[in-house]
Amino acid sequence: MNHDRYEDDYILDILRSVKTIALTGASPNPARPSNGVMGYLLSRGYDVIPVNPGQAGKQIHGRTVYARLSDIPVPVDMVDVFRASEYLAGVVEDALAMSPPPKVIWAQLGVRDDAAAARAEVAGIKVVMDRCPAIEYPRLVG
Repeated sequence: MNHDRYEDDYILDILRSVKTIALTGASPNPARPSNGVMGYLLSRGYDVIPVNPGQAGKQIHGRTVYARLSDIPVPVDMVDVFRASEYLAGVVEDALAMSPPPKVIWAQLGVRDDAAAARAEVAGIKVVMDRCPAIEYPRLVG
């Protein structure tokens, strides 16, 4: 897939179909974008599970933080990646090891690794890169 541009229907289908989101790189600091996006997604009815090894066992927005994707005890529809581009391949590998794997891997603004995206897509996972669901949701859903 060409990740330079996404059709609105592709993004909208993802936003409407996912329910449970693992947010990697979650921060308890309200000034951090991951914190704001997590709060926004929660306010829109998504079940957001924060992932951050340095915060494991603590709470962010009233949700228990897990150290790794593999620690999450429930199936996840989407992994939202708040990590630098060089870590995306590792997140994809961790997501592929989940049982069941997520349907979507969404890399935040500025995060892109085409090889990692191709690896996920070969496994049947949809990929969005360099976008933010907290921007796309109000634009497409209202």
